[in-house]
Amino acid sequence: MRFVRFGAEGAEKPGVLDGQGRLRDLSGLVTDLSGSVLADLPDVDPESLPLVEGTPRLGPPVTGVGKFLCIGLNYSDHAEEAGMDAPPEPILFLKATSAICGPNDPIRLPRGSQKTDWEVELGVVIGKPAKYVPEAEALDHVAGYVLVNDVSEREYQIERAGQWTKGKSCDTFGPIGPWLVTPDEVGDPQDLDMALEVNGQRMQTGNTSKMIFGVAQVISYLSQLMTLHPGDVIATGTPPGVGMGRTPPTYLRDGDEISLTIDGLGRQAARVVAD
Repeated sequence: MRFVRFGAEGAEKPGVLDGQGRLRDLSGLVTDLSGSVLADLPDVDPESLPLVEGTPRLGPPVTGVGKFLCIGLNYSDHAEEAGMDAPPEPILFLKATSAICGPNDPIRLPRGSQKTDWEVELGVVIGKPAKYVPEAEALDHVAGYVLVNDVSEREYQIERAGQWTKGKSCDTFGPIGPWLVTPDEVGDPQDLDMALEVNGQRMQTGNTSKMIFGVAQVISYLSQLMTLHPGDVIATGTPPGVGMGRTPPTYLRDGDEISLTIDGLGRQAARVVAD
């Protein structure tokens, strides 16, 4: 199933898409797509739910995100692009939850930013608490998968002192959605095509089969370090084609149009604006 949250920012309602891709109102069954609801998402016939008219704004398809965990340098072809060896274990950094926004909301360049970059990524939403989970059981803790753009300001991330987090956490740097897609509908998370375009030009082309550490490995690894809670989001890394890796480097500018897709997870389409 494909779950969504729709409505004005801060006042979103839960919804689900029916077989024809029409939006249905789920708010009569659950208050929102967060917490314990993610462990037992409603198994309902969407046709029995009220039809939502028009084309309302889509918000991030999950709320109450406690942790926004990101894995760096997790694609073998991206590591090659960056001229770096594959890491011996997952590289972990955090993205502020305040960076989360809807899939088609404007991406706002921080004041003075010259090096804001894009990263299409497979996102994993945790549905059940996970602590010391073996790899063989890791996927049992997944509520669903989402499309993530790990927007990154490279000067903040790399050229300033400190950790990557400061270049990853600016407002609107975490578009998520449009849909939360259940694992049964996604199938094998290690065989999904992914792509990103800027102003209609293809920048990233990849497949999740190129992950150095697969989804199950990442969940198991993180669960050895901390408890993963329902609603936690894991962004699992990006394929080659980021702006920083181009010759010469290419970054987002005011007015740019950015779109990204992953098989079965829908499409994001956002306009870049100067803050």
